[in-house]
Amino acid sequence: MDLKDFMEFVQTTARSVGAEISSPWFYLQFGLILAAAGIAYAAEAGVRNRVDMTSLAMGWPLPLRHFSRVMMSSASTAVFTLLVIISRFVMYHATWPSRSYLLMVAAKMGLAWLVIRLVTSVLRNAFIVKLVSIAAWFVAALSIIGQLDATIDLLDSFAIVLGGLRLTPLLVIKAGALLLIALWATNIASNFAESRINSATDLTPSVQVLLVKIIRIGLLAIAIVIALGAVGIDLSALAVFSGAVGVGIGIGLQKIVANFISGIILLADKSVKPGDLVTIGDNTGRISAMKTRYISVAAGDGREFLVPNEDLVTQKVVNWTYTDKNTLVKIAFGTNYDADPRLVTKLAAETAAAHPRATKGKPPNSILTEFAEAGMKFSLTFWIADPDGMDNVKSDVMLALWDAFKREGIRVPYPVREIRVRGGALPVETTVEVPN
Repeated sequence: MDLKDFMEFVQTTARSVGAEISSPWFYLQFGLILAAAGIAYAAEAGVRNRVDMTSLAMGWPLPLRHFSRVMMSSASTAVFTLLVIISRFVMYHATWPSRSYLLMVAAKMGLAWLVIRLVTSVLRNAFIVKLVSIAAWFVAALSIIGQLDATIDLLDSFAIVLGGLRLTPLLVIKAGALLLIALWATNIASNFAESRINSATDLTPSVQVLLVKIIRIGLLAIAIVIALGAVGIDLSALAVFSGAVGVGIGIGLQKIVANFISGIILLADKSVKPGDLVTIGDNTGRISAMKTRYISVAAGDGREFLVPNEDLVTQKVVNWTYTDKNTLVKIAFGTNYDADPRLVTKLAAETAAAHPRATKGKPPNSILTEFAEAGMKFSLTFWIADPDGMDNVKSDVMLALWDAFKREGIRVPYPVREIRVRGGALPVETTVEVPN
């Protein structure tokens, strides 16, 4: 269709519309349509206030319950379509069929919208539902008024040639629609595969995440190839373009590619996995998710650190639960020289052993480490089964040790500072004790 044909099409359509509008039967049909719309909206409000579909559909088969919910949510459209069909039937038998043409178009559009609502009700994404609904209803409307073929020819008449590829608006629309369908099917298939993989108890969390990512990427690539091939796009014609895109990705998106490859490496070597307690730099927390570009580390205080995968490969990472969750807790403390060191080590070991999280199979150990200038220094070590809450355990043991020292009269040494004042009004030597 060239520009001349297009202009003739516009002029013919305008004359047809003008002739239709000038007829008094047009206004009668238009009035019936408006009356049907008003009655439909009033009926929908009344039905929703008086009918509880949850209790009414209790015990119905699942497809019937789903159908009833869709019809209830589109009650105004259903009532409008029914009233227009009745009006069309009456006018068709009372006068010439051409005098009820507008009613027929309105009835078909109403039926088309109900079918579209029923089909798209299985989708969960609100944006996709709106996009599919509008596009499908637009195609149905063009088909009903008999202009679908002319519109297709018009969209196919404008083209841009890129190498061996003829790019038209019609081709773009077809490719987009097929890609949307293919991606929707891919999402369903990948979610099903993910549920099956996550339910497998013989796979580690890192292997599960790796398999899910490989399946998603593979299905996505297959969907794109199938969709482009279905609309007649020769993939070899895109070889030069894809090569240029690859070079651009390699140069401009080096970090993203590096993080993607690093994520695959982390999943393959199992150095970290979801649920591990890790320390990266100054941040400590549990890995809550492993994504294509980063891992999410939950700090336990409401914060989540998003660490790029590349950092985990190239930097030092402390994994508290890599091979064994058992964790050694170390506490350093001191006493003055009036205390009995044997009693101090005994009290420290008993205090640590009394904590409920201390591992019973590995008794605590307390040793004297140094005779320092301010007093004796000791080290207390004991094991807990899991590093979670290690600081709280350490605090509990230190508080209990303080109570034990109070009972036994054991003192913690204070630093002593000696201040000498030379000259002035107070030439005296003063010794001041400064507590911690």
